Amino acid sequence: MAMSNDKSMRLDPWGTSDIKDYSELFELFGIEPIENLIKKISDPGHYFRRNIIFGHRELGKIMNAIEKNEEYAVMSGIKPTGALHLGSKMTAEEIIYFQSLSKKSKAFYAIADVEAYCDNGLPFSETAEIAVNNLADILALGLEPERAYVYKQSEEIRVMNLALIFSRKVTKNTIEAIYGERPFGLYLSALVQAGDILLPQLEDFGGPKPVLVPVGADQDPHIRLTRDLARKHHNEFKFILPSATYHKLIRSLTGDYKMSKRDPMSLLTLDDPPDLAKKKVMNCYTGGRETISEQKKYGGEPEKCVPYELCLFHFCKGDEKVKEMYQECGQGGRTCGDCKAEIAEIVANFLSEHQRKKRSLIQTAQRLLERD
Repeated sequence: MAMSNDKSMRLDPWGTSDIKDYSELFELFGIEPIENLIKKISDPGHYFRRNIIFGHRELGKIMNAIEKNEEYAVMSGIKPTGALHLGSKMTAEEIIYFQSLSKKSKAFYAIADVEAYCDNGLPFSETAEIAVNNLADILALGLEPERAYVYKQSEEIRVMNLALIFSRKVTKNTIEAIYGERPFGLYLSALVQAGDILLPQLEDFGGPKPVLVPVGADQDPHIRLTRDLARKHHNEFKFILPSATYHKLIRSLTGDYKMSKRDPMSLLTLDDPPDLAKKKVMNCYTGGRETISEQKKYGGEPEKCVPYELCLFHFCKGDEKVKEMYQECGQGGRTCGDCKAEIAEIVANFLSEHQRKKRSLIQTAQRLLERD
């Protein structure tokens, strides 16, 4: 895992990354702040407006391609280990957003079944069914299938070939410096992900072009490895260094630093029945005081509150509503019970509508994942 010199922060793409101050990543890992580039986006989404997307690597390449009406790709994927949770929803929505900014864009979406096997031990026969369910979610969120290439890592020979080629220029010392000491299967899956990221630049897909990879901050080790490999193989493939945007990690319902599929009760999924989702929201960690009288006197602490974070990240698209909730909580005008009940209803309504759309898209998801 990538760590800072003083070991106060770690970035672990396969575990928990305890990032308390995202601004530290600018100096420690060379991520650039997003503020200056937001001004160039004509209609920044709420992830940008609320500083949830806080940093980038060479996003300007994508902005220039949009301005000049030139081709670019946006690339990400999902590890098919279970129902889509909110962290994965965030990345999917960023892909959809960047796909929507230009008709010259194409989305590449990898079903990371190789990683699911290496990290979680799930066989391809099991992840194939999960992948259809995950992809139907992404289609329901708004992915345009006509301008998307969706594939399973295990079936995309070009990705596997790239991983093999890359392996010749990666030493054990190099990869341990990035990820720490891990099972070799995870090192293999990292090379496969580098193949995923650089796939859009192969001649079969039109050759070198800017590629954007939206990720959570904990995934930066993959981006740095891939950019290094793109440099090393530039003479052979003419790769353009891939760009990235970085979003903050939404906490689990218990208030821990990252939602994780490994603990189903700590997260909301897009398959949760609306009534179960309500119960989860009503039981999640808040920034409220010990008593109602203290809440009214001192105000709550919305920056510590998971229900508020659910609205900030996901379920309240209107900025004024989010601002109102923050101010009312901080000034003691909201009690946690009433606030959670309101947010639980918002979440349940979203899931009801999302699941209705998803049911109609299962066959489309199956078709996109079929291989000759």
